[in-house]
Amino acid sequence: MKPVSKLLLLSLLFVLPGVFAQTPQAIPDPPAVAAKGYLLIDFNSGQILAEKNADERLEPASLTKIMTGYVVFRELAAGKIALGDQVLISERAWRTGGSKMFVEVGKQVSIQDLLMGMIVQSGNDASVALAEHVAGSVEAFADLMNANAQRLGMTNSHFTNPHGLPDPELYITARDIALVAMAIVREFPEFYGWYSTREFTFNEITQHNRNPLLRRDESADGIKTGYTQAAGYCLVSSAKRNDMRLISVVMGSPTPNARADASLALMNYGFRYYESHLLYPADEPVESFRVWKGDQEWLPVGPVSDVFATFPRGRYAELAARLEKAEANLTAPIASGTPVGEVIVTFDGAEINRLPLIGLAGIEKGNLWQIARDSVLGLFQSQ
Repeated sequence: MKPVSKLLLLSLLFVLPGVFAQTPQAIPDPPAVAAKGYLLIDFNSGQILAEKNADERLEPASLTKIMTGYVVFRELAAGKIALGDQVLISERAWRTGGSKMFVEVGKQVSIQDLLMGMIVQSGNDASVALAEHVAGSVEAFADLMNANAQRLGMTNSHFTNPHGLPDPELYITARDIALVAMAIVREFPEFYGWYSTREFTFNEITQHNRNPLLRRDESADGIKTGYTQAAGYCLVSSAKRNDMRLISVVMGSPTPNARADASLALMNYGFRYYESHLLYPADEPVESFRVWKGDQEWLPVGPVSDVFATFPRGRYAELAARLEKAEANLTAPIASGTPVGEVIVTFDGAEINRLPLIGLAGIEKGNLWQIARDSVLGLFQSQ
């Protein structure tokens, strides 16, 4: 195998020409914000930049609707429902308390309007109508929410309804809700744009998006506010500046202004003191691994998804990468897409990212001569 570490380090140097001209700076502690729990994460790399009580179970209020939206988007993507489908509004949906888009019992409303009513107007009535249409009942829809939460790795969350009104068995963590927020941005860009809609009119009633960052930060484009007396004021926000996107989760702030100030302070901290870069695109070769007893000797390998690194500004020199093979000797046949190792990114000697490496081509079993030759070479290699 070729000398991997030298190859990778040299390729990193060419990703960001001139980066060494920056002067390293000390990273201050994250800002002190008024919240029971918070999390600041880089969307591309998954690197946590700041957190407090991120794994504490807290009441989500209307942050619950982020998961509701995700479940509905998956149903749309699977072709099980369509945006134009008409939903008959039940008495249960109409009677649901809290924030409303003001649907009327017995009327029909499109799924698209209900989604806009939930996303922009935070309509609890819209959330119930969507849940009943997708799953038949609120309770069955909650089962879908929990199944998707488990699939996304939200191990400390549990859902009982689609709107977030208080329930003893309804809870999330800041870390978990960030996972589903990032999943929406990543999986459903065609729907994510709705989260930056400033206002929506339904039934001749115009309501404005409750997200204050849409008015205070031009780079912000989502995602959702929440409030109940028990949960306090909550906000999951997302912003993109240049090629860097950050997600912040603020839960349990004492006032609406406090949650907005906390979210903006965390965003400004992350963008000011950190940078994020694509190191290796998905499905592009970064090295070739020797394969034994195959019709080809070398297998091009690359990451299964884009490899990003997020690190303090001006400290690129402390970034390094290496490859690790899954097995000492790879033996044919190997199908294209087979995991064959990992790419590991470190900063200042500490691991910050790790992604699977896959074979970018298929190698068939060799002929008798190729197998015999490699068997002999293998004997010498093992001595």
